Amino acid sequence: MIEHLTTLILGGGQGKRLFPLTSYRSKPAVPIGGQYRLVDIPISNAINSGLRRVFVLTQFNSASLHRHIHRTYPYEAFTKTSVELLAAEQTLEHTDWFQGTADAVRKCMPHYHSYVTDTFLILSGDHLYRMDYREILKFHHDHDADVTVATIPVPEREIKGLGIMKLRSDGAITDFIEKPTKDESVASYVLPRKKCAEMGIKSKSPTYLASMGIYVFKKDVLMDVLAGQEKDFGREIIPKAIKKHKVFGYVFTGYWRDIGTIGSYFNASLGLAAPEPSFSFLSPQGRIYTRPRYLPPSRFLNTQMEHVLMSEGCTFYGAKVQESVIGLRSIVNQGTVIRRSILMGNDYYEWPASNTDRKLGIGKNCLIENCILDKNVGIGDNVEITNIHKLKEKDGENYFIRDGIVIIPKGAHIPPGTKI
Repeated sequence: MIEHLTTLILGGGQGKRLFPLTSYRSKPAVPIGGQYRLVDIPISNAINSGLRRVFVLTQFNSASLHRHIHRTYPYEAFTKTSVELLAAEQTLEHTDWFQGTADAVRKCMPHYHSYVTDTFLILSGDHLYRMDYREILKFHHDHDADVTVATIPVPEREIKGLGIMKLRSDGAITDFIEKPTKDESVASYVLPRKKCAEMGIKSKSPTYLASMGIYVFKKDVLMDVLAGQEKDFGREIIPKAIKKHKVFGYVFTGYWRDIGTIGSYFNASLGLAAPEPSFSFLSPQGRIYTRPRYLPPSRFLNTQMEHVLMSEGCTFYGAKVQESVIGLRSIVNQGTVIRRSILMGNDYYEWPASNTDRKLGIGKNCLIENCILDKNVGIGDNVEITNIHKLKEKDGENYFIRDGIVIIPKGAHIPPGTKI
């Protein structure tokens, strides 16, 4: 079933809703959990599922993503596992950029068309979840489906950014709407109470089945639906396939989060530091891989921590940290308090450690709350970053506010005494 399978991971577009984290990187290259990248999730799931042929399709701000994959996933000769990068390119047939997810798969077809393939598994590169893809592949095979869409129950408040669908009792998809607007009626898409009870869903609010951005296609069916000019899988290809082919929905009831906005990224990240997280990188089931850095152990001097996810190579001097995710090589100094924040850490160390002109890390007696510090950020002494005026959105000097969260962009320096 998996011997003739090709896995395609979509590297994402500009990622405007994750700005400014996507100013210098693509969405799948955004750090998660202190030392991972979002792209590590689908690649690790694929490796753990025994899938050996994986292609990652990239376009925007792809340099850091390419570098990460090149260093993390070398070809494994013994298992014949390969993770290959396919960047947007000009050819005699196509001289423009990828115009969408479907267009990316169409234009890269010559690169994987030569492999002995009868099934394609298509994945998104910006979701947080753990899945054994062999289960959806078995479902696809057992139902003799032309197309299978992975779907997950979600509450009504989340459907505006997702595709939702109707399923018959046999699992066939009859209708599909991508990111429904306020003008589109979705009442008929609500899951019946009986079906919710069967899935163990106890919520009293309306529940819908949303697309997870995971698709399984028979090869000839994928060739057929890509024969036109459609650009996007969710908005165009899946509705087209429903009209012409047997399209089924595989219902997944595990943990899954779409990391599409600053708010969703922030909440999912802080959830990793909870006492009993819904998703844990510590789980021995379905290990998540990333690049080994061979950093020294983290060091804490007179520091208090509560519900913190900590990475390697960090140094904390007399700080207090609560409900936060701390990235590689982070440095925090005496008297600083950090609450509900994400520190992405640093790409390098400043040495010697006694250098009083250091720029990386957080200085003394700072207060950092509800904040994301991107990589290589320098915070001077006595700085307060708390979103004082409780703004939802603002572009300031060396900072941005999105969804009420203050983001300090990569490489920024905040002078001593600043209040944001």
